[in-house]
Amino acid sequence: MTPMPSAVARALERIDRLDPALHAFIEVWPDEALAREREAVARRLPLGGLPFAVKGPSGIRSFAARRLIAAGGVPVGATSVPGPGTHWQTWGRGAHGRTVNPWRADRTPGGSSAGSAVAVAAGMVELATGSDGAGSVRIPAAWCGVFGLKTTNGLLPSPDRSGLASAGVLARSAAAAEPYLRQVLDGHEPPATASPLKMPTPVPVPVRLPLPLPLPLPAVYSEDLRFADVDPEVAAVVGRAVDRLVAAGTVRLVERDARLLDPVGAWTAVRGGAPDDPEAVRVRRTNDERLAALLAGGALLLTPATPNRPHGHEGPGDFYSTALTWAFNLSGHPAASLPAGFTGDGCPVGLQLVAAHGADLRLLAAARAVEDALPAARRPPAR
Repeated sequence: MTPMPSAVARALERIDRLDPALHAFIEVWPDEALAREREAVARRLPLGGLPFAVKGPSGIRSFAARRLIAAGGVPVGATSVPGPGTHWQTWGRGAHGRTVNPWRADRTPGGSSAGSAVAVAAGMVELATGSDGAGSVRIPAAWCGVFGLKTTNGLLPSPDRSGLASAGVLARSAAAAEPYLRQVLDGHEPPATASPLKMPTPVPVPVRLPLPLPLPLPAVYSEDLRFADVDPEVAAVVGRAVDRLVAAGTVRLVERDARLLDPVGAWTAVRGGAPDDPEAVRVRRTNDERLAALLAGGALLLTPATPNRPHGHEGPGDFYSTALTWAFNLSGHPAASLPAGFTGDGCPVGLQLVAAHGADLRLLAAARAVEDALPAARRPPAR
């Protein structure tokens, strides 16, 4: 009887078969991955040889990758990020060419964690590392139909001096993302803070994923945060998903004014090295105060993950695909995108969930409850 291929061998086979069309990887490490898997199994490490991908050429050196490897995870390759001459929001470039959306090859997968989202969506790996400075985990997660989580800013080490970028994970589902949080949090989670302009120093706490949360979950829904120009069909897909969550008893909508100031100027100032710009400070403080009121009592904020559907490879034009995500890089809140459905032309749409500072584990538990109430995420057509 022929033995069943190992998890890493199956991942490598799918990469070899699918990646020439999808261009999700810039490098693949088959020999090293198989050796790591044998060691992880022999040592009975917690992750037992779980194959995962890392974002970009430096991803293998990230804190998250090192924590996963120490727990017995096996990096099988590095995924694509924007190449020279491309906009950081738009696409990636793999070893075989421009990274394509696995649902529609004529559309971008989003970025900058482009290849990580594609690799997960196509089933080449169960999870992949990412980083998110304006939506770089949540946007490709939304456009590729997978789960993506941006952790609380300051929770995990980040090389981004602006403080906007935070580590994150892309996975087939919220449940599949649990191994990442179990191992990467490493006993640290910051307390809630009323002053997210300066993120707190992480403090040791036991990492215990919450038991199923009592339902319904209090939630505030906003289609546009009162400033974004949202594609009506994208809004309709997310609205139907929210209606389904209410009907299933998963969420209970509460009436709070989800009005934020457009963060584009403040984000640009902080990214450009001017965090003390008076207007940027005003926008951040105003939004921080409003978000504290919105999320009080453990409420979630629900929005579309992006205002638009995946655009073509020529670029987004005048659209800011980040319009509904980068406010939470400025504020530091943990945020996730999970599959909400599809537009009529076959493009995935993401539902964004935002939680209070430091409530990363609770957010993951909430995402699992939401997933249970929505139709199971589909996998792109086989290539």
